[in-house]
Amino acid sequence: MAPVAWIVFFIGLFVGSFLNVCIWRLPKSEEVVWGRSYCPSCKGKIAWYDNVPIVSFLILKGHCRKCQGNISLRYPLVELLTGFALMMVVQTWGLGWLSLVYGVLVATLIVVSVIDLREMIIPDVVSLPGLALALVVSFLLPQLHAVDGRLMALGLSALGALVGGGSIYAMGVLGELIFKKEAMGGGDVKLMAMVGAVLGWQTVLLAFFLAPIFGCVVGVPLKLKKKIELIPYGPFLSLASVVALGWKTPIFNWILGR
Repeated sequence: MAPVAWIVFFIGLFVGSFLNVCIWRLPKSEEVVWGRSYCPSCKGKIAWYDNVPIVSFLILKGHCRKCQGNISLRYPLVELLTGFALMMVVQTWGLGWLSLVYGVLVATLIVVSVIDLREMIIPDVVSLPGLALALVVSFLLPQLHAVDGRLMALGLSALGALVGGGSIYAMGVLGELIFKKEAMGGGDVKLMAMVGAVLGWQTVLLAFFLAPIFGCVVGVPLKLKKKIELIPYGPFLSLASVVALGWKTPIFNWILGR
């Protein structure tokens, strides 16, 4: 494996550490850029040497140095996931603007997925600025949508947002008519609008159809075994979006019988 891939992985560990901050603070409406990290148990400030990705967790054996409170395994897992995800992005698209855009998207989906798993919400502070940024980036980087014209790229981005958000909204309306209760949250609609603005209408539509497959694999056993009624859909939408991004060509070829 190329040395640059491992460099990206190492950088990704620190990006993952920042994502953990976002995951903890965004639902609480706390500042994510400024302010030192603190222990969720004792609220004590965490020294820099206790905040090194993976290493600090192993040295401290998953406990706070001050209060000995448990440090969730989620922290190193998010760091590792981010490191490997960004490494795969660079290996697939190389070093360039496309990798930067897709890397930011994947990192955002990690944040959204973990927050949705923990809090059953997808914060608007993530999806709405992400949607606006996706439209701007599409205008500035038309190759994101495989075209040369900036206005054409902006139009395709807007179409992707419409298809992504609209498909989930329609699914929610249909589910509410069938089950007589809310079937899809507004956060899911805004999330897929953001994804569609980056990936375009064809890829986000593929993600829309893949998400229920992943949802059934995990959701049905949880409903049957643990009697869980509400299952966050954001993680499945995120996973489907990543799969559609990375494997859309072979999937489309398989669908078309090529």
